[in-house]
Amino acid sequence: MILIAGPYRSGTNDDPVLIEKNVHFMHKMALEVYKKGHLPVLGEWFALPLIATAGSKQMGDEIFNQIFHPVAVDLISFCTAILRVGGASKGADEMISTGQEKGKFIYHDIGEIPVIKI
Repeated sequence: MILIAGPYRSGTNDDPVLIEKNVHFMHKMALEVYKKGHLPVLGEWFALPLIATAGSKQMGDEIFNQIFHPVAVDLISFCTAILRVGGASKGADEMISTGQEKGKFIYHDIGEIPVIKI
């Protein structure tokens, strides 16, 4: 599994249209990772349903903050690598530094990822 780490809220001022644009870009990168024979994952895929179920009322509230980044950090242990995509993001940078500490492969370009099936 390869974690896709990119901006979610960064640079959006919490504008839902801009957040969706960030998510769409990460989804596109996830598809490219999948085409190379790897299983892509995004922390958002796990965190957002948990956040909603836990009763978060708005992005950035206490419930959101208790779950959003910690879930992505937890996912790193189950991944072989992390692909850093997009622009500035403290959260994505945290994923990279955590991945480095855990000895994961770190990719900064889709072209760096090897093809494992055709």
